[in-house]
Amino acid sequence: MRWQGGRRSGNIEDRRGIHPAVGGIGAGGVILALIGYFVFGIDPSTTLQAVSQAGGEAQQTQQAGVEGTPQDEAGQFVDVIETSTDDVWSAIFRQQGRTYRPPAGVVLYDEATPTGCGAGQAAMGPFYCPADQKVYLDLSFWQELEGRFGAKGDAARAYVIAHEIGHHVQNLTGQTERAQRLGAKGAESGSVRLELQADCYAGVWAAHAAEVSHGEVALDPKDIEDGLRAASAVGDDTLQRQAQGRVVPDAFTHGTSEQRMRWFRKGVDSGDPAACDTFSAARL
Repeated sequence: MRWQGGRRSGNIEDRRGIHPAVGGIGAGGVILALIGYFVFGIDPSTTLQAVSQAGGEAQQTQQAGVEGTPQDEAGQFVDVIETSTDDVWSAIFRQQGRTYRPPAGVVLYDEATPTGCGAGQAAMGPFYCPADQKVYLDLSFWQELEGRFGAKGDAARAYVIAHEIGHHVQNLTGQTERAQRLGAKGAESGSVRLELQADCYAGVWAAHAAEVSHGEVALDPKDIEDGLRAASAVGDDTLQRQAQGRVVPDAFTHGTSEQRMRWFRKGVDSGDPAACDTFSAARL
């Protein structure tokens, strides 16, 4: 995947090495524990213990991180991909006669950090918080992505970032509220439809990245396969089999591996956000 030399906006807040004050677990920690279970198959008790030890509902007065482009290659990669996603969505919104507003930033952290949605903990993996419009990313997840899920390469990592920015797009366009209104549980839930749409939006970014960046950021067919592999690795059915040896569709929150790959591919092939309407789709 081509990315070095890509434009950097510096929309990064680097909190690595900064640790939150100790507090209780609170509702936010419980919510994140549930996210960790359903998204990554992590035992909730493990997450709650980690949240408690790392700071739980960390105080919002924690020292702010360093804003701008980090000096290390991993941090620069996140900056380039986040900037590329913003450039792509800015162009798409402009074509629609709208103005795109970038996320408030991507926060790099380790172990735990306060967020507008409660205490963020590394075991949760990357996530987007609608309350403060930030993406939270512990870079140790790259090792998890490769080692546990078998999804290697820069393109797999870029897919993850583009998926989370996809949630920001949904927040701007009202799709997040739409999913909440739909509610329900399991395979047909608003949560599953929201996540599959974010996968499709990640594909839309991949389809336009080279065009918008004038080739500075570009994915070739092998990179797309790496993205598909990452989407497959975090399917609900795959994670449930790993965690408990069986599949429970009623507990789905993100969609199956096949669904996640198919919607990502739909975004890549169409390059059109309108093709990502999982809420009206007859078949998820």
